Amino acid sequence: MLEDGKLYIGTSRKPDDTINKPEYLDFKFGNRHGLITGATGTGKTVTLQILAESFSNAGVPVFCADVKGDLSGIGAIGEEKDWVRTRVEQIGFSDFSFQEFPVIFWDLYGEKGHRVRATVSEMGPLLLSRLMNASDAQEGVINIAFKIADEGGLPLLDLKDFQALLTYMGENATELSNRYGFISKSSTGSIQRELLILEQQGAEHFFGEPALKVSDIMRTTRDGRGAISVLSADKLMMNPRLYGTFLLWLMSELFEELPEVGDPDKPKLVFFFDEAHLLFNDAPKVLLERIEQVVRLIRSKGVGVYFVTQNPLDVPDTVLAQLGNRVQHALRAYTPREQKAVKTAADTFRPNPDFDCATVITNLGTGEALVSTLEGKGSPSMVERTLIRPPSSRVGPLTEAERADIMKISPVAGLYDEDFDRESAYELLAKRAAKAAEQAQAAREAEEAPPASGGSRWTLPGFGDDEPASTQAKPRARSGYQRESVAEAAMKSVARTVASSLGRALVRGILGSLKR
Repeated sequence: MLEDGKLYIGTSRKPDDTINKPEYLDFKFGNRHGLITGATGTGKTVTLQILAESFSNAGVPVFCADVKGDLSGIGAIGEEKDWVRTRVEQIGFSDFSFQEFPVIFWDLYGEKGHRVRATVSEMGPLLLSRLMNASDAQEGVINIAFKIADEGGLPLLDLKDFQALLTYMGENATELSNRYGFISKSSTGSIQRELLILEQQGAEHFFGEPALKVSDIMRTTRDGRGAISVLSADKLMMNPRLYGTFLLWLMSELFEELPEVGDPDKPKLVFFFDEAHLLFNDAPKVLLERIEQVVRLIRSKGVGVYFVTQNPLDVPDTVLAQLGNRVQHALRAYTPREQKAVKTAADTFRPNPDFDCATVITNLGTGEALVSTLEGKGSPSMVERTLIRPPSSRVGPLTEAERADIMKISPVAGLYDEDFDRESAYELLAKRAAKAAEQAQAAREAEEAPPASGGSRWTLPGFGDDEPASTQAKPRARSGYQRESVAEAAMKSVARTVASSLGRALVRGILGSLKR
């Protein structure tokens, strides 16, 4: 049943319900991306689970999000159940055995997995604007903020760093506008309000250090299996914009950091993007264009991206065209949009003369799907009605004790669980402001000091005074002169530092994240 170099998905059947042939996904086409769609309760999560298991056994690391909390069972050995044995016998899966898989649990909140963080600088202006649902004017201010931070040597690590920089920009909007373009105080204020909303939604848990290293989601075990990184997303889904932006950031980090490998015998990493519609909902055109660009180009880095969603209409056509491996579970067709989705799904398959795709899609049972994968020289196979094989690991969630035991022996245990707050923009701006305030205070005290005893306030050198001219008391400011405030002096000091730091701007990648 199992073949070297191929991933066994299930066994197809003919219209008369007789068994036809095994259906495979060739590992050499695993980086050509894929799509898993279907209505709720039709078996998408189990399909994701068996694909993750097979890639892991082939030595391919996997990253996936656990949206409902039941994917964690992949870290425990499977359990004998009637439906499992029935399906095994039904498809003739003689090589089936129960197995547990190497899992690393991750969680933005640090509750059900190791902490996942990114710095504000790594997120970049485009994704941060998306996260805050910024207007065009606000996005322009955010881009200027990153420019100032890059040139001024002001690391943006967490939200308080970004808040401090926005405060500086708002107080010096006029001066900075002359250099970087118009900066509206109202825009900076609006951005700060959005940051407060993000903090209330838990985004402060995500921004900071230590930041996630891509290498830690690309681990393999000593016996050659790929580690399966499972992101706990049940709580994260309460903030869908943060969820979508985080996964897009991670995908862009993979794109920026991994070297070109062309078309390897098997992927270097497989990335499952569950609830994919959250990535594309209300996304601006420029972001959609860059997502499509990343999906198209990341293949050459050896990364396969598999989108999991309910409706094929959730994925834009430009992205849909990049997805060569497809598993379509049952769809409902009660509304006009659902009927359109059925037709769209049917039209994307290479037709099979034995049945009508549009009709079959609405009649598929749980754990049954239409499958088409790339074969030969990369052309799609004829679509087949397929009974999906059962997973070898547990179907259902782990207990809290089981999850804790796995985390204790995790290869990243202790690396990300504690916050690290090093000197960054917030501290640097505070120090520069304090230093400027001290200088301003010293200057004010020098101006207000009384003249030396016996000296003439307006004495000229060589005329009745032996004291050198350089040590003479300075005349007071003329009437009408307005001395700058302490805050103005502090901020101008920062501006001078920024202006003297030309050439230090960081290079940002296709989605605004840092190129290392």
